[in-house]
Amino acid sequence: MESAILFTLQKADNSESVCISAEEKSFEELLNREWLLTNKRGGYASSTLAGCNTRRYHGLLTGSLMPPVRRVMALSNCLETIKVGEKEFNLSSFEFDVKFVPESCRPLQFRQDIGVHFDYKLGGIELTKSLYLHGESDTAALVYNFMRVRVPVEFALRPFIGLRDYHSLQKSGASIFSGSFNGGLLIRHNVPDGCELFLTCPAMDFKTDEQWWYDVLYRQDKERGQDFTEDLWTPGVFKSCFDSPRRIVFWFSLSGAEGKICGRELLYFTGAAIEAALEDLYEHRDDVKNKSTVSCRDDVFTMLCLAADKFVVKRSAGDEQQRWTILAGYPWFSDWGRDTFVSLPGLLLLTGRYEIAKSVLLGFAEASEGGMVPNYFDEQSNKAEYNSIDASLWFIHSAFQYLEASGDNETFTQHLLPVIRWIVECYSQGTRFGICADDDGLIKGGDENTQLTWMDAKYGDIIFTPRYGKAVEVNALWYNCLCYLALYYEKKNAEVAENYKSMAQRCGDGFRRLFWNQTTGYLNDCIFPDGRIDASLRPNQIFAVSLAFSPLEDYQAKSVVKVVESRLLTPYGLRTLDVFDGRYKGTYSGSWFQRDEAYHQGTVWPYLVGPFVEAYLKVNGYDQRSKKKAAKFIEPLLEHITQDGCVGQISEIFDGDKPHKPRGCFAQAWSVAELIRAYLLINS
Repeated sequence: MESAILFTLQKADNSESVCISAEEKSFEELLNREWLLTNKRGGYASSTLAGCNTRRYHGLLTGSLMPPVRRVMALSNCLETIKVGEKEFNLSSFEFDVKFVPESCRPLQFRQDIGVHFDYKLGGIELTKSLYLHGESDTAALVYNFMRVRVPVEFALRPFIGLRDYHSLQKSGASIFSGSFNGGLLIRHNVPDGCELFLTCPAMDFKTDEQWWYDVLYRQDKERGQDFTEDLWTPGVFKSCFDSPRRIVFWFSLSGAEGKICGRELLYFTGAAIEAALEDLYEHRDDVKNKSTVSCRDDVFTMLCLAADKFVVKRSAGDEQQRWTILAGYPWFSDWGRDTFVSLPGLLLLTGRYEIAKSVLLGFAEASEGGMVPNYFDEQSNKAEYNSIDASLWFIHSAFQYLEASGDNETFTQHLLPVIRWIVECYSQGTRFGICADDDGLIKGGDENTQLTWMDAKYGDIIFTPRYGKAVEVNALWYNCLCYLALYYEKKNAEVAENYKSMAQRCGDGFRRLFWNQTTGYLNDCIFPDGRIDASLRPNQIFAVSLAFSPLEDYQAKSVVKVVESRLLTPYGLRTLDVFDGRYKGTYSGSWFQRDEAYHQGTVWPYLVGPFVEAYLKVNGYDQRSKKKAAKFIEPLLEHITQDGCVGQISEIFDGDKPHKPRGCFAQAWSVAELIRAYLLINS
């Protein structure tokens, strides 16, 4: 496997490129590798190295009607047929119940940099197929570069239209309409929101030939216990014949009900437009690579910075106002408060993107209510939802990290500090969901019908991981926030500083008394309102060691790290439950119910490698021996970026049982963010 997949530096085109030798791989292997391109609107393109979609979320263009949400899968795929003499070759394929139609050619290699590229040798000609996604609009270009052409070539391109909500599936009979427009083709769909897709390929002639292709199968959806077949509509075929080298550019762009296609002006200047688009993409890539001021700016760190950039997008705030935000994961997550502020230090601060970090913090601060930052924004209404007990505490943590990294006192004191103090006051006095400080100074909240912590899987009325009352990581965060405030005010206002110091001391005393379990040598996970103790061995306790301020005694912190390392650590992160627990689920698969049941009951979360590495290094004094061992902890995740799953990304979760198959979202923000933090902690 290692010999076939390489991470190389392509200095010739001034970009880093992940290269995968695909010629000798089986079609099945190529089906299991995915790629991802993104823009700054929450739009993306994604499929497999086999050129066959295996999820409903795959497509050559998924755009956002209300960035970064209300996403529409616009163009599903294209069937490209190349005739050279008597031989016919196909670059893409569609899976049906018993076979793939047509059989597609395996590329010689796959490359990903500012776009994705498939290199072929077909019947004596050489061809590179590339896809580029415009950074600021829901516009994409497929570029076919035919080289070494010495014989007549017939090229046919048939686009398959989606124009549906990206969570749903399409069936024949959908109201899709097409017509000519400005030398191209305009495809309209009454739902969602009357969006339209513009297609144009000036180098090819279009012939109308409307077809429905029935029961296209998506194997990933089938494996996840979801509906897994879809009917796809195609308006016709673009055709061209030539006998010398030729570059063909096929543009497509999505718009909403207002009828204004973002970036449509690009489509009028096909030749120059593709060069301008590539120049913009290279410029942005170079900017991302060069922003960070950390001393460790090697090839691996550059690769991680480019992976991080995929999640940094803009959120429309009305009246043309936009704020930057962080998408939790691709292909199906939007921006979630908890994920955003766990991710912000790694994705933005360590990569030197302070202005974007400020925008993210201010955006969530402005949307706060009752001392709570939004947990998420509804994908259709854009309404903020506040059902999280820890998102606000992660916000405070990120705000202080921002101050330390950027030195931006003005933004912090004028805009962030008032919100921080308001959150602490509301959490002390009481806010939504019964969240308040108890007599022992610890935060409690929720009831048997709520799931307010990050272990929030629920199916119907079943909550698989009930953690209401006092959760260990919530109170580790609370203690951390109070210590941050006490330290901040130490030389500014002695009275205020003493107040926060007193609150922190009471919280720390209560934390050690309530959560330290002398019998087990690790921390209780949750204390219920009636006093019952949940002593489950879970990774949540690691935050009580890893955060800047720990309420634990040194011996307690060392014991926690030792137990977590020996019983929860895997090559890809920490298990969410001890394997010897009767509720442990080692595989995340099956129906929705079965997957939710396993989500936090043994499933491995790679983002937890960040706090674990930090805790491990902290209790070992950050010496070289501990850094050398910690480097081994993260090595499999670094290999995963190029050797498994989605090219250049890190999955959301892995099975608890070996071989730890990647599951869930194929690209997750906090997985990347926390690996960045761990990598820099080890290599600084």
